[in-house]
Amino acid sequence: MLTQTQQVDLTLQHLKERVLAIYTPKQRASVERSEDWQKFSERLQTYFPSLMYELDNVYGNNETVLPMLEQLSAQSWQSYSQRAKPLKQTDAAREADPDWILSNKQVGGVCYVDLFAGNLQGLKAKIPYFKELGLTYLHLMPLFKCPEGKSDGGYAVSSYRDVNPALGTIDDLRDVITALHEAGISTVVDFIFNHTSNEHHWAVECAAGNPLYDNFYYIFPDRRMPDQYDRTLREIFPDQHPGGFSQLADSRWVWTTFNSFQWDLNYSNPWVFNAMAGEMMFLANLGVDILRMDAVAFIWKQMGTTCENLPQAHALVRAFNAVMRIAAPGVFFKSEAIVHPDEVVQYIGRNECQIGYNPLQMALLWNTLATREINLLHHALTYRHNLPEHTAWVNYVRSHDDIGWTFADEDAGQFGIHGYDHRQFLNRFFVNHYEGSFARGEPFQYNPTTGDCRVSGTAASLVGLAQNDPFAVDRLKLLYSIVMSTGGLPLIYLGDEVGTLNDTDWPYDENKRDDSRWAHRPRYNEELYNQRHDISTKAGQIYQGLRHMIEIRQNNPRFDGGRLVTFYTHNKHIIGYIRNNALLAFANFSEFPQTITAHALQAMPFQAADLISGETVKLNQDVELRPYQVMWLEIA
Repeated sequence: MLTQTQQVDLTLQHLKERVLAIYTPKQRASVERSEDWQKFSERLQTYFPSLMYELDNVYGNNETVLPMLEQLSAQSWQSYSQRAKPLKQTDAAREADPDWILSNKQVGGVCYVDLFAGNLQGLKAKIPYFKELGLTYLHLMPLFKCPEGKSDGGYAVSSYRDVNPALGTIDDLRDVITALHEAGISTVVDFIFNHTSNEHHWAVECAAGNPLYDNFYYIFPDRRMPDQYDRTLREIFPDQHPGGFSQLADSRWVWTTFNSFQWDLNYSNPWVFNAMAGEMMFLANLGVDILRMDAVAFIWKQMGTTCENLPQAHALVRAFNAVMRIAAPGVFFKSEAIVHPDEVVQYIGRNECQIGYNPLQMALLWNTLATREINLLHHALTYRHNLPEHTAWVNYVRSHDDIGWTFADEDAGQFGIHGYDHRQFLNRFFVNHYEGSFARGEPFQYNPTTGDCRVSGTAASLVGLAQNDPFAVDRLKLLYSIVMSTGGLPLIYLGDEVGTLNDTDWPYDENKRDDSRWAHRPRYNEELYNQRHDISTKAGQIYQGLRHMIEIRQNNPRFDGGRLVTFYTHNKHIIGYIRNNALLAFANFSEFPQTITAHALQAMPFQAADLISGETVKLNQDVELRPYQVMWLEIA
């Protein structure tokens, strides 16, 4: 009986033979001598065992797995052999330096192409601005073909190989990515692999009964199976439909975790994995550097569970990762898992998603602003921040999505905080239903059954700029100082850097009025951007403050890497942490001056330079921080 290693080796040799079988003997000899084949064969040898292992975890002895692997290997070779030479050079560089993403030079931005620049050519014209700001990473929000009207902001994809015609063409996208690369900016796009739109040709053919697309989606003839699944499913968008299913015109039911026009893919069918791997490799060869793995927690379904964070979901992501290491090893994955903190970190690993959103830190930044107390944030930085080697957080103040209060109830309980009640307080505070609130947000997806709610709003509107709160600018700069300095890759939602307020037109657009997230997806505000160099304006104060922090970060190796150690300030309003044993950061989350006593600063140098203010701070005596002041102190 063969050992597992022998079985893998035989399968691997079989797959190489199948890949080469399409060539004549003369062509085959030429291919086998080529540098491309040598590299591909080497990577296949390295990563195929992982790929086979993960697929075995998902599909077991499914008889379709071998033909599936034959097709997948051929796809991978074709993709790599057609990969542009500059991308292959990037592959080699990133294989040699997997920590490139952890560099202090890295600063990210995110925007909708249409809202920020009109179309792809307009975005290309913005590259000088991106360089001025200091961006090295640009996430282009969903820009592929999608249904007209309601499309969940582009997250209902009708084709992964066609750009939304309103934005341009696939060649325009390739041109923009090339121009961004020439400017030293990596490109990030969404890999929306949990679902497609109902207009995708896979969905159309599946619904019509085409056997080539049989079981690409979960379609049921009646409510018997959906009712059983719904007993344990969490409602994600209760305003859109109850439960996890939507009814079709012919009375059948289809699985729709999010919106009725977003059909969940059925990964229990191995050919779905292959089909999506093909789309993934297409995106990689456009020049995309990072794929944001959308809704990663939902991709595997199992009766009697919440159908979130199941082991097979992780196995599938690791299998996709293995394919990418073979076909385009310069491309990294970014996880989007807005779930319990214990589950968020499980998606982050060198063999899964190399980087991942940090929703806990994001939520706790806003929590700390509302409460003025750093307890939960300090706990998260102490116990939940540091990640495995060669991986990093993507730290952000806000995103295109709502703010959900994703802290762990057990963490809150350590401070006498009742999780449910505290979330209700935060919702009221940030939608201005709490006396003394400075925030002007909008409620999102209120669920009257559970009382659950989330919050929408631009950063500027949530910190008080909408009503000219005197501390609004400093609050916004404080938030971004944390994401710039805690370790990992900081991400700016473009518009925040000039204090863009909530859009007020979204309730009057029939395609947006039932989704308050459009409040914080405003258009490019030319007036504010024109003010960015005028320090007498709010836009100028915010922009110059953020630009100053970016410049400090990118020119100081003390910000390199992802790890930190918390520093206990003995003041419930001041967060403190140390980076690389060389940088001590403080931030006052109160609208009143706060003090760190000399006693708390024992064992620190007698004095240190504050990188932000340029002042020398004496650490052998009490240190006072102004309202919402931040200090970045060089201590070594």
